Amino acid sequence: MFVSLTVICLVCSALLGGAYAITKDKIDEAEVNKQNEAIARVVPEFDNIPSEEVFEVELEGKKYAVYPAKLSGEVVGYAINTSATGFSGPVVIMVGITAEGRIFNTVPVSHAETPGLGAKISEEGNPFVEQFRDMDPSATVLKVKKDGGDIDAITASTITSRAYTAAVESAWMVFNKIKEEK
Repeated sequence: MFVSLTVICLVCSALLGGAYAITKDKIDEAEVNKQNEAIARVVPEFDNIPSEEVFEVELEGKKYAVYPAKLSGEVVGYAINTSATGFSGPVVIMVGITAEGRIFNTVPVSHAETPGLGAKISEEGNPFVEQFRDMDPSATVLKVKKDGGDIDAITASTITSRAYTAAVESAWMVFNKIKEEK
C-alpha cells in the first residue's frame, strides 16, 4: 500500500513538474506582455522599449522597478511598479509619472480585493482611479479624505483606497529620488 501511494505521488509530481517546465516560457512571456501593456497605458508616447531599460530604485528598504519611457532619446516619463497592502493582500499598480512630475496615469496590475468593492479599482473608467490621471502630486495630499488627504475613496473600500493611494505616493517618492540623483 505504502509503495503504491509513493509511486503514484512520484508520477503525479513528475507530471506536474513536466507541465510547469513546458508552460514556463509561455507564462513568463505573458507576464512580460502584461507588464508592457501596463507601461504603455501609464506613460506618454515613447519609442524605446522601457522593459529593456528597467532599473531599480531602493527606498525605505523596498526595491521598485522603474521603466524609463523615451521619445527620440529623451525621457518623457517613468513607469513605476509599486504595491501596498490592501484588504485581501497586495495591490500592485503601475504608476506613470511624466518627466515634468505629473502623474500621467495609473493602472492596477494585480490584486485579490473583494469583488464588487475593492475590486472596482480594475473597472475601466473607475472615478477613483481616474482622479489620479494628470494629477500634480506636489500640489496634492496623497491620502484619502478620511485621513485628511485630497483623494476620494471608493465607497465601502477604504482599505483598498488607502492601499492604492499609498502605492501612488510611493511611486511619487521614487520619482523624487530619481530626480535628486540626476
